[in-house]
Amino acid sequence: MSGAPIHIVLSLADWCSLFGHYLLLSLLSVGGAISTTTEMHRYLVLEQGWLTQSQFNDSVAIAQASPGPNVLFVALMGWNVGLNAGSYVAAFAGVVVTMCGILIPSTCLTYMAARWARLHRDKLGVRAFKQGMAPVVVGLMVSVGITLGSAHRDFALDWPLWLLSMVAGVLIWRTRIHLLWLLAAGAILGWFQLV
Repeated sequence: MSGAPIHIVLSLADWCSLFGHYLLLSLLSVGGAISTTTEMHRYLVLEQGWLTQSQFNDSVAIAQASPGPNVLFVALMGWNVGLNAGSYVAAFAGVVVTMCGILIPSTCLTYMAARWARLHRDKLGVRAFKQGMAPVVVGLMVSVGITLGSAHRDFALDWPLWLLSMVAGVLIWRTRIHLLWLLAAGAILGWFQLV
């Protein structure tokens, strides 16, 4: 990861706070854990200072480029928090704390809600709820894009990220180009430090 490590000291209360925060985020993760990225950024980077902006962005980018579930970025964030605390043992603890926190509540809730919704799928309220959640998920995803596109917090430096995001959004919306091609194009632009 390109983010230079920082040195932090985490107490048991800090680990419990991290776990509790991810428990709450789990229940807010409508549309997947990625939809809570903005709140993770606020907590980990801005409020606690446990991750640098670069470590945060790298965690999201590497996980999204890797094969596997979307939620891998949470494990990378926990890993980086632990590494910043000074050891590989703490890094593994960070992975366990963040992954258990983000997965346990939402998994249980999803299981119970899916069973209930399947039994009541023909009811007007269930159909209305599903349709009403679509704009919420879109709004959460837009906030994630804004957070990741504001890497430097200076539009003069971030405009290439914004431009790339808009171009990718239009291409996804208007064409049938495979997302992996767009991901590859973004990786090449990043490799040459154009974004």
